[in-house]
Amino acid sequence: MSISDLHIIATVGAFIAFISIAWWAYSPSNKKRFEEDAQLALDDDMLASSASNSRNKDKR
Repeated sequence: MSISDLHIIATVGAFIAFISIAWWAYSPSNKKRFEEDAQLALDDDMLASSASNSRNKDKR
Protein backbone atom coordinates (compact mmCIF):
# COMPACT_ATOMS: atom_id res chain seq x y z
CA MET A 1 0.00 0.00 0.00
CA SER A 2 1.55 3.24 -1.13
CA ILE A 3 1.08 6.73 0.23
CA SER A 4 -1.26 7.61 -2.65
CA ASP A 5 -3.57 4.75 -1.61
CA LEU A 6 -3.72 6.19 1.91
CA HIS A 7 -4.55 9.63 0.47
CA ILE A 8 -7.38 8.11 -1.55
CA ILE A 9 -8.76 6.29 1.49
CA ALA A 10 -8.55 9.45 3.60
CA THR A 11 -10.27 11.52 0.89
CA VAL A 12 -13.10 9.02 0.48
CA GLY A 13 -13.49 8.76 4.27
CA ALA A 14 -13.66 12.54 4.64
CA PHE A 15 -16.21 12.76 1.81
CA ILE A 16 -18.40 10.09 3.42
CA ALA A 17 -18.17 11.90 6.78
CA PHE A 18 -19.15 15.20 5.14
CA ILE A 19 -22.14 13.67 3.36
CA SER A 20 -23.23 11.94 6.58
CA ILE A 21 -23.10 15.13 8.64
CA ALA A 22 -24.90 17.12 5.94
CA TRP A 23 -27.63 14.45 5.73
CA TRP A 24 -28.04 14.46 9.53
CA ALA A 25 -28.16 18.26 9.73
CA TYR A 26 -30.75 18.68 6.97
CA SER A 27 -32.92 15.65 7.68
CA PRO A 28 -36.56 16.59 8.31
CA SER A 29 -36.67 14.61 11.56
CA ASN A 30 -34.19 17.03 13.18
CA LYS A 31 -35.85 20.25 11.97
CA LYS A 32 -37.99 20.86 15.08
CA ARG A 33 -35.08 20.26 17.46
CA PHE A 34 -32.78 22.64 15.57
CA GLU A 35 -35.47 25.34 15.45
CA GLU A 36 -35.92 25.08 19.22
CA ASP A 37 -32.16 25.19 19.77
CA ALA A 38 -31.89 28.29 17.57
CA GLN A 39 -34.32 30.11 19.86
CA LEU A 40 -32.31 29.43 23.04
CA ALA A 41 -30.03 32.44 22.60
CA LEU A 42 -33.01 34.72 21.95
CA ASP A 43 -34.84 33.36 24.98
CA ASP A 44 -31.87 34.20 27.21
CA ASP A 45 -31.80 37.76 25.88
CA MET A 46 -35.51 38.18 26.54
CA LEU A 47 -35.17 36.83 30.08
CA ALA A 48 -32.21 39.10 30.82
CA SER A 49 -33.98 42.20 29.52
CA SER A 50 -37.17 41.45 31.44
CA ALA A 51 -35.16 40.85 34.61
CA SER A 52 -33.35 44.18 34.22
CA ASN A 53 -36.65 45.95 33.58
CA SER A 54 -38.13 44.54 36.76
CA ARG A 55 -35.05 45.59 38.71
CA ASN A 56 -35.38 49.14 37.36
CA LYS A 57 -39.03 49.28 38.42
CA ASP A 58 -38.06 48.32 41.98
CA LYS A 59 -35.66 51.28 42.24
CA ARG A 60 -38.31 53.88 41.40
